[in-house]
Amino acid sequence: MNFLAHLYLSGDFDELMIGNFMADFVKGKPAVTIHPQIIKGIELHRQIDYYTDTHFVVKESKERLRSKYRKYAGVIVDMFYDHFLAVNWQSYSALPLPEFASQTYRLMTINKQLLPPAMHILLHYMQKQNWLVSYGRIEGIARALQGMSKRTTFQSDMELAVYDLQQDYQLYLAEFTNFFPQLIQHVKDWKDTHL
Repeated sequence: MNFLAHLYLSGDFDELMIGNFMADFVKGKPAVTIHPQIIKGIELHRQIDYYTDTHFVVKESKERLRSKYRKYAGVIVDMFYDHFLAVNWQSYSALPLPEFASQTYRLMTINKQLLPPAMHILLHYMQKQNWLVSYGRIEGIARALQGMSKRTTFQSDMELAVYDLQQDYQLYLAEFTNFFPQLIQHVKDWKDTHL
């Protein structure tokens, strides 16, 4: 899952959300000086990634892309799934997506000093371009994929994946609709035993 899903799955816990947001920028075991709930957020992020990467439905989505995008297929599926979460947001949250996004940007800005320095520029652009809301539009996903493609070490062609999304839109939507409630339940179970 990408930013939107990770943030959504954090629930109403600020520190958990901060940890979940920064987790990809924290390598190995988090420093013991980090707030315990932020560490839990990092752990939650890793749990979500593991569950997602090993789930049979997600594997079907990735397999459809693997021949074209190789190791980047999983990253692309994460973006596609964030698109479907944004498009169907009202099915998962009573809080409108623009409001959720604004609250999230505010939380991260207020707690910017807790984020790894490499995230400061990312947060600036995320807020300025309103990534979380833009994921709900095809153009927003196209822009995100283009940006990610520019940052890859090797040629990824990720910027072309928006055409795959459009071509097989209903297939990816069906897979997301099948998978996401299972992920929500998995996260709920994890929180029940770890928080």
